[in-house]
Amino acid sequence: MAIQIPRGTQDILPGVVEKWQFIEEQARDLCKRFNYKEIRTPIFEHTDLFQRGVGDTTDIVQKEMYTFEDRGGRSITLRPEGTASTVRSFVENKMFGWADQPVKLYYIGPMFRYERPQSGRYRQFVQFGIEALGSADPAIDAEVISLAMQMYQGLGLTRLKLIINSLGDQESRIAHKNALVSHFTPHISEFCSDCQNRLGTNPLRILDCKKDREHPLMDTAPSILDYLNDESRVYFEKVQDYLNTMGIPFVVDPGLVRGLDYYNHTAFEIMSDAEGFGAITTLSGGGRYNGLAKDLGGPETPGIGFALSIERLLLALQAENIDLPIETGIQCYVVTLGEMAKKKSIHLVNELRKAGLSVETDYLDRKIKAQFKSADRLNAKFVIIIGDEELERNVVSIKDLQAGTQEEVVIETLVDVVKGKLG
Repeated sequence: MAIQIPRGTQDILPGVVEKWQFIEEQARDLCKRFNYKEIRTPIFEHTDLFQRGVGDTTDIVQKEMYTFEDRGGRSITLRPEGTASTVRSFVENKMFGWADQPVKLYYIGPMFRYERPQSGRYRQFVQFGIEALGSADPAIDAEVISLAMQMYQGLGLTRLKLIINSLGDQESRIAHKNALVSHFTPHISEFCSDCQNRLGTNPLRILDCKKDREHPLMDTAPSILDYLNDESRVYFEKVQDYLNTMGIPFVVDPGLVRGLDYYNHTAFEIMSDAEGFGAITTLSGGGRYNGLAKDLGGPETPGIGFALSIERLLLALQAENIDLPIETGIQCYVVTLGEMAKKKSIHLVNELRKAGLSVETDYLDRKIKAQFKSADRLNAKFVIIIGDEELERNVVSIKDLQAGTQEEVVIETLVDVVKGKLG
């Protein structure tokens, strides 16, 4: 019996992987413009990092993590998200002492969550995310949101909707938490077991429940915006003002609750309303997490970030019928005819590649007609024809497949001639 790929994972094959590479290049270029630097953290970390960083009450920690015991008896978890690892590295490497503040970082890499696979959602998925650590200025909240929006818009997406909310500071959250407990307690038995457990630990997350979203109490639940203290209210107003200044449209949704415990103040999600995108419309989300660095053993450090799934980004591009400008094909295909020509082609192919050109040749001893067909399939710009008769005259033929022209050149000038034609 053939071994198959694990459920919830995918092979990204040639022809598709080029789209991923293009998106990753766009992300890196965008981060360079915003002065964010790449960080690469381990794919697995000590389980305690995510329990403390993401939160014991979250679905990620309680239901979705890939956790195992290594040979040293340590509990290890494949990273389910990128923020906790990035902040752990920030603390461990004392980046809070760097001269340039805030520290602005980005990452691109695989994450792992054990959840039900569905369109655009896998158990191994790739996230692109950014984290800005060291600034409590609401202007950087707007910057992070702007970067996220530009990532999508730069790829051509137009059916975007930005939702923002404030979760307030600790004082505001405590007041809102008490109001939620009073609101839900009389009827909590009507809710799912998860919500019943959350009532005493993190009642805010009841608002994010997928099972009980239609319960009447959800619509009448106290709004966090009614419990913001003056400081939190002013902060949120400044974020909105900066977004308006940048011309970024948004909708304030008091019901927006991010699924991780470390968020406070600004929270946001970007959604797609493109037809055919699917029932789950969220493309990405993020927010501010001012207490996370301290929770992980570092100094009190404000932070904000966001993450997006490249899988869901590809689905959104498909829903809007956007074709990425992927370059395909090769520059040269070397066709050989005869044993001596085959031997000479090995040298010429190597020289062309050393000169920086993309080159292919035949390795299946095919007839010349089949070699030309192979060059067509590979969308080659030029075919270089080497035969024993040409070798006797120290020349090769270059055929421009687009123009249909053909000429002979001296072998020693081949590299320069081809590079000249390619400009």
